[in-house]
Amino acid sequence: MCACIAAGIALSLTSVTYHRVFWLIAALGAQLRLTANMLDGMVALASGRASRTGELYNEIPDRVSDAAVFIGAGYAWGGNVALGYIATILSIFTAYIRAAGKIAGARNEFCGPMAKQHRMLVITFGCLYSALVPRSWQIFHFDNTRLGVMGLALFVITVGCLITVGRRLNRIAYALK
Repeated sequence: MCACIAAGIALSLTSVTYHRVFWLIAALGAQLRLTANMLDGMVALASGRASRTGELYNEIPDRVSDAAVFIGAGYAWGGNVALGYIATILSIFTAYIRAAGKIAGARNEFCGPMAKQHRMLVITFGCLYSALVPRSWQIFHFDNTRLGVMGLALFVITVGCLITVGRRLNRIAYALK
């Protein structure tokens, strides 16, 4: 969670000052989040310490991490604030659908195309691209609309989350029949 809060702050700082290091910090933070999350789960299972409260303490920081990164990406250079908040809401909704399905009696449904690791991968690629190329290559023009790399990444995440929600709902509904 701390890595993603740092990533979100680094992302938002890219709109204030242009230092490529902020993009790299954000990319590293997103990947550290995934690594820590994976290792935490593996250690809990391997040591026999996995518990129901462990799930709770795993899920809450995940949602805070999503919010920190996507809101930060919305405020980043080339980001879109509205898309940052929409991506945040949809990522939380994606997790909510999975949890609601489990409560209803289905197994945990982790299908994508925008599960947690996919969302962080899109952000990481956007950050790395932005760190490596000049700012003039970071804005794309579609008809009369300008969208930066982070805005495009958030758009991809938003559309991907909508597809993921639909897929998870269908799979959960099928499992509950």
